[in-house]
Amino acid sequence: MPDREAPRSPGGVRVEVRASVAVVTIDRPDARNAIGFATADELEAALDHVVESDAAVLVLRGGGDRAFVSGGDLKELSAVRTHEEAVSMASRVRRLLDRVAAFPLPVVAALNGHALGGGAEVAIAADIRIAADDIKIGFNQVSLGIMPAWGGAERLAQVIGRGRALLAITRGQLYDAAAAQRLGLVDLVVPRLEFEHEWQDLARDLAATAPGTTRAVKSVLTAAVAPCQPDLEDSATAAFAQLWTGDAHWAAVESMEQKRKAG
Repeated sequence: MPDREAPRSPGGVRVEVRASVAVVTIDRPDARNAIGFATADELEAALDHVVESDAAVLVLRGGGDRAFVSGGDLKELSAVRTHEEAVSMASRVRRLLDRVAAFPLPVVAALNGHALGGGAEVAIAADIRIAADDIKIGFNQVSLGIMPAWGGAERLAQVIGRGRALLAITRGQLYDAAAAQRLGLVDLVVPRLEFEHEWQDLARDLAATAPGTTRAVKSVLTAAVAPCQPDLEDSATAAFAQLWTGDAHWAAVESMEQKRKAG
């Protein structure tokens, strides 16, 4: 039995802490593990639960094997229509992922499935990304006439470099696991059949260090390389909101919905 466990809530987030390893899972199979408003609230609560525990490492993963996180829940977010609402939505999740990036424990994103759009932003907020060899990852928000809204653009530039980040975002390119590893977007790639074993081994190895070591190392690295840039929030969310409320975005959403209905 886990040392501590929070009950599963309507947004699909569950958390357990076992042997100093905290695992937070987003499990919304009907929405491909997309992040909606309730999911964001539940992730915040899950982080509270973990930080108060004896965990030495945090793992983020999606339920199943198809999606890590597919992005924002467009069914819910379609109600966001004004500039002010778009800024508020973007700021809410951006601050959540800033908290993940600056979390006092090492954070591992276990990419059990595709990480697309906002899902890639969740992944890049982690310190380490381990992926099954059949997944794809990409900042493809441009296909909907928008841009990363949750701090992912800045974090991507920090991880792979400004030029490569510009290419990745403006082209909306999807990378297979091997290409993502060559780019530096993914740290470890393992065969699908070994994935569950490998990410668990990695988490146990990180947690097995001397007590307090992982938190101490994370604090030094956070001081050396800032994982988030809150001073950019206003300008970044305003730029996103301008695109979100534009005609091109809603035309792209309508086109995507028509293709989905057509099968």
